[in-house]
Amino acid sequence: MKFALITGASKGLGAEIAKRMLAENIGIITISRTENTELQAIATEKGHLYQHISCSLSDVEQAHAAFSEAATMLFGKRPELVYLINNAGTIEPIETVGRLDAQFVEDSIQINLTAPVLLTNLFISEANRHNTPIHIINISSGAGERPIQGWSIYCSTKAALNMFTQTAAMEQRSAGHPHKIIAFSPGVMDTDMQVTIRSSSAEAFHDVDTFQQYKETGALRSPYIVANALMDKLLEGTIDSGKIYHINELL
Repeated sequence: MKFALITGASKGLGAEIAKRMLAENIGIITISRTENTELQAIATEKGHLYQHISCSLSDVEQAHAAFSEAATMLFGKRPELVYLINNAGTIEPIETVGRLDAQFVEDSIQINLTAPVLLTNLFISEANRHNTPIHIINISSGAGERPIQGWSIYCSTKAALNMFTQTAAMEQRSAGHPHKIIAFSPGVMDTDMQVTIRSSSAEAFHDVDTFQQYKETGALRSPYIVANALMDKLLEGTIDSGKIYHINELL
């Protein structure tokens, strides 16, 4: 059987990916601060593995413990394939350099970059030890490919995640391993992150009016559409390891 670990699956894109995984008979483990009880109900109805691990990814000790628990549980089931979806992320701090809050900076780097790097490292190690292929999807952003005023930390962490993805994929190819790792830029979606963005001050984020207009004009895609576009591509089995996919390519 196939299994998946999904971070940040309590709502938004992560929740929709998790629902599709269950619909495709893929057992899931989720890691987030809060649990999505709908996922538990779906899994129970279908008789699939579902386990939630409560964890704040900004807490280093909690994150390490959660990652180890998830890896032990998944690879102990001798799966035919494991999906790792590094979806959890934070847009904060939205502020210009010189006015950044130190704790927000540290939390953002831990959630957006350190956590997916450590999870990827652990899961590739375990996958090699158990001779299990693994497909890793790092949820990135267009912000990782261009500077956006007020988003210096978010842009930087996503750019670093993209480079990590490309480098790790190159290493796996060189080693002759079957693992695949990609990044996926989902575009602007109607999520809580957009609420945070729209509530920013114009002083901190010059483009706040543009993002408010996205909502007013219905330009935000639903997480359901984005998640299913990604899942369709994954289930095709044709992903190009090391590539940074963008939602417009998949729709």
